Amino acid sequence: MNWKKIRWQLRYYAQYFPFTLNTLLCAVMAFVAFRLLYKQGPEKDEVSPLQPFILLMGKMVLWFLVGLIAVSVLSTIFTWLYFLWLKKKNNTKLQVNFTTESKDGKKNKLFLNALIEGVRRPLLGFVKGRLVYDDYEMTDKFSMLSNKRKERSIWRAAISGRSRMQLPDIKEYQLKGGFVYFEDMLHLFSLAVPQPVGGQFYQPPVLRNEEEREVYPKRTETLDVRIDQMRRVEGEYLNYKDFEAGDDVRRIVWKVYARNRELVVRVPEMFEPYASHLYFYASFHAAVKAQWLGEGYLKEMLNYYKNNVWTVYDTLSKKEWEMRYVPDQSFTVPEHLSQADRTARIISNSDWHSDKSLSQYFNARHGAVVCISSFTDPEELRNMLDQCNGSTVVYFIKCSQVFKHIVAWNWLKRLIFLPPKDRLNRLRTRWVFSPIRFQVQKREKEIEEILSKSSVIVGVL
Repeated sequence: MNWKKIRWQLRYYAQYFPFTLNTLLCAVMAFVAFRLLYKQGPEKDEVSPLQPFILLMGKMVLWFLVGLIAVSVLSTIFTWLYFLWLKKKNNTKLQVNFTTESKDGKKNKLFLNALIEGVRRPLLGFVKGRLVYDDYEMTDKFSMLSNKRKERSIWRAAISGRSRMQLPDIKEYQLKGGFVYFEDMLHLFSLAVPQPVGGQFYQPPVLRNEEEREVYPKRTETLDVRIDQMRRVEGEYLNYKDFEAGDDVRRIVWKVYARNRELVVRVPEMFEPYASHLYFYASFHAAVKAQWLGEGYLKEMLNYYKNNVWTVYDTLSKKEWEMRYVPDQSFTVPEHLSQADRTARIISNSDWHSDKSLSQYFNARHGAVVCISSFTDPEELRNMLDQCNGSTVVYFIKCSQVFKHIVAWNWLKRLIFLPPKDRLNRLRTRWVFSPIRFQVQKREKEIEEILSKSSVIVGVL
């Protein structure tokens, strides 16, 4: 068992510890107040006539606060015991579901909806929850402050809460359990009850500002949409055959001859003024060292890549033809989801891999748009571009842009203010000196040079 797993387990079992930092602070303040009000020093010659009155008022305030806190703590303990009884008798438990919402069509936001039936909230207290996912990772605490009434009744049937979920990575998470906490008004005690929560949820990609480019489909499956330009739909020049007597020498593919010393010719082309489906590709192939895949740098660059891939897809899906996203990894996705939701789920679940290279993945006959990353193999990119024509759109997503920031200002904040809590800002402060940075930027320059010499339409994000 490594130290990381031990630390995760210690944090998990620490949820059962009822005391908080506020408990210590309030105990110190109560001790100081008691000393000031009840432990007076030796009498002095001159005593202010207002001193007894001030001491009396201070004692009244102290005991009023003690009584108020006592009521809150006792009601917290009572509602905690009542929930334990409900759990044993009626199997009452925390119920959660997740929804994805878009605001103004610009961003996908993940929301958590939580519900507990029959439970009571403490007087002047709170009921909160927390989910455990993957390997003992935990979400932030979320509050359940809303009441759900019985039909035609003023009595409460359940308490519920809704909160925004912000997790570090765009991917699918596995729920391993959860906790319900009963806390008093000052958060002196946090009484936890474990919950058998299961299932999975995923953090969706978000939309970024994107420059729209002219793209036309290459595949005709139905004759519903007529396009302005004639498009190849069968027998494209990408289909080669051996050179035979009588073939037009102008159709000889000299690039293939230079590489293999074999004479091949392009198959005659057929044109169709209709097109129905735009095939969209996004390669997650990463030609990098295996030990890099677990680095935080590549995780943040993966999130950046997913957001840009989803933005390109969303922009093109607003056209009149139907989008078809072709993944380079296999996933099981619910059939009832819409095409856009299925694509968002697949993009979220995708990860860097080394199995299927770009030339094996991209079908130049059908593919109209392909997204590549900073980790694309330059040689594979050359092979793919040899098969593409001027109508293919290639979006090059420079993943190193996720760490772009004002270095001096970031370091100044790090020195003067608190250190950054989220992983991205922590990595930004170290990116300048990272050995990965030099190799990634070198690869990006090489890819840009290759794309500049090709005939395809290029977009750099």
